[in-house]
Amino acid sequence: MERLAGDCAVAEDKPAGAAGVTLQTASAHLAKLEAGGLLAQRKQGRHRYFALADDQAGRLLESIMGFAANRGHLRARAGPRDPALRKARVCYNHLAGDYGVRLLDRLVADGDVTLDGDDAALTPAGETRMAALGIDLPALKAQRRPVCRTCLDWSERRSHLAGSLGEALLARFIADGWAKREKDSRAVRFTGDGERKFMALFP
Repeated sequence: MERLAGDCAVAEDKPAGAAGVTLQTASAHLAKLEAGGLLAQRKQGRHRYFALADDQAGRLLESIMGFAANRGHLRARAGPRDPALRKARVCYNHLAGDYGVRLLDRLVADGDVTLDGDDAALTPAGETRMAALGIDLPALKAQRRPVCRTCLDWSERRSHLAGSLGEALLARFIADGWAKREKDSRAVRFTGDGERKFMALFP
């Protein structure tokens, strides 16, 4: 199964091997998840690919994963094997991986973002900091979705920053030439200079 958009999307043959079941059993389970509105299917040639149906399905899965993680039920092999994907990747439209978690950790430690369970909020100090980074906060606040939201990281097993702010920050890093999307991959590659600047802001 290939991950397509968010940290939770898949292709048909690999779930069977990962779960230790036959392809027919995996197909039956995927069909039930699709019928239940959790997955959406995309056909490409002879292959079928599945991804989470929408953000609501993603939040539901993140909640279940967080519930399991808090009770010690972790997978033996979490996250991608590719070091580049573990370091920095796109999750839906925001930064994930080690760099995504580092970003949120630093914002919380500096008092720019407050956490209340799974809820996140930008503080006045955080608004000042984001404005200095060139983030158009009035435009973000005018959107119907949350400015800040936590998202359980697939490889780090901790939260990274989502919401319209998470999207805006990743777009800013790319626009400023700090990083770029790798072609045909979810990996985000930081340049040497971009990495130094990122680490200076979010050590």
